[in-house]
Amino acid sequence: MTTTGAATHAFWLAGRQAEGTDTFDVTSPWDGATVGRVAVPTDAQVEEAVAAAAAAADAFSATPAHVRAAALDHVSKRIAERSEEIARLITAENGKPMKWSRGEVGRAVSVFRWAAEEARRFNSGEAQRLDTDAGGVGRLALTRRFGRGPVLGIAPFNFPLNLVAHKVAPAIAVGTPIILKPAPATPLSALLLGELLAETEGLPEGAWSVLPVANDKMPALVQDPRLPVISFTGSDTVGYQIMDSVPRKHITLELGGNAAAVVLADWSSEADLDWAATRIATFSNYQAGQSCISVQRVIADTAVFDALAEKIVAKVREQAVGDPGDDATDVGPLVSEAAAERVASWVDEAVAKGAKLLTGGTREGTSYAPTVLADLPADAVLATAEAFGPVLSLHRVNGADEAFAAVNDSRFGLQSGVFTHDLQLAFRAHRELEVGGVIIGDAPSYRADQMPYGGVKDSGTGREGVKYAMDDYTYERVLVLTGLDL
Repeated sequence: MTTTGAATHAFWLAGRQAEGTDTFDVTSPWDGATVGRVAVPTDAQVEEAVAAAAAAADAFSATPAHVRAAALDHVSKRIAERSEEIARLITAENGKPMKWSRGEVGRAVSVFRWAAEEARRFNSGEAQRLDTDAGGVGRLALTRRFGRGPVLGIAPFNFPLNLVAHKVAPAIAVGTPIILKPAPATPLSALLLGELLAETEGLPEGAWSVLPVANDKMPALVQDPRLPVISFTGSDTVGYQIMDSVPRKHITLELGGNAAAVVLADWSSEADLDWAATRIATFSNYQAGQSCISVQRVIADTAVFDALAEKIVAKVREQAVGDPGDDATDVGPLVSEAAAERVASWVDEAVAKGAKLLTGGTREGTSYAPTVLADLPADAVLATAEAFGPVLSLHRVNGADEAFAAVNDSRFGLQSGVFTHDLQLAFRAHRELEVGGVIIGDAPSYRADQMPYGGVKDSGTGREGVKYAMDDYTYERVLVLTGLDL
């Protein structure tokens, strides 16, 4: 695949390349250049892919573990071998700086490697003797997991390789077919992944497809009863529309957030505050803020607020904004000019209502300057919505009680970071914060791809992370053996 020009990229239908009758162009968010042209599947081809997935379900489930693991190992190895090429493709279609694209590629290498390891361990079963009760004498239960059925994976634009990996790799690991629908803005990374999957051996026809279907064609796929599992990453509005439309399907939703970084009074040394400010400045702006766990709110104890705020503003001003293809760039463009205009309008509204602009607040095309606000009014859109842009607000509190209450005063609950040295406060944060993950001593943006990842409230339902997604794609089935001499 190329990252320039207008080459037409075929899609992947039941493991083989195919082209439809229409195409669309993928353009760079940075300069509008055409990155590639993508073939669009026809309705008949989508039907063929779904039928192939349904037909492959039993054969794929019966595939030996070593076959699935070998396929996953191969993909991991090939991503590593082509890492620089793939990173440049991500930057070209997504606009994220190369430093972050390279990091995303490295994470995808690990995701497929972990999936290969889990595939070798998966479904060994758990034995339970039942003669703990008189009625169970001579009986043994063996519990194993089996696929719920083919998965419809719907991926977002902000991590066009790694969030695709988080849907595809667990499906292959458990032996359940998957139809992947990449984001229209960033399909090329997913199509390249299909190229690597096509190199593998032993997976049945229909085990996987990559279909760049237009968003307005998705309701029919979502409704299709042959796809009983849906794994969606994206906005809460669309996610809950999907869930409401198919209440009897098994749905995993990885949605938005307005992640808070809490800095408590004991995090007060010069080194502590430098670390917190650096991490907050970095992870409020990485991906141009287009990450559901980018730092959007800083909730700092009054004992450290002033010194911390000064350091955060200085660190944010140091973020290098510019061409994402330049290795020195920290912050690239947003995915589109419309996205940048939305962020600008929300910041302008907040300032008009009384928020204090400490730095940033300007837009140039698809780029928005890293921005810090203080005194954000409670009725501003940014106080309750997910910014999904390089915007940070600072909030002063008195003590842990107010800090934790402020974190929970949100309809979202994905992850929070808590800067404290106090072990008791760390465990209290874990107990009290209404989020899916609490990161102690760092920003909320930390994610290890093997750990359970997901949120509560409007941040979604279900968990990703390789092993946890494998559990989500499967259900427990018990085998009871009778007449055994235990």
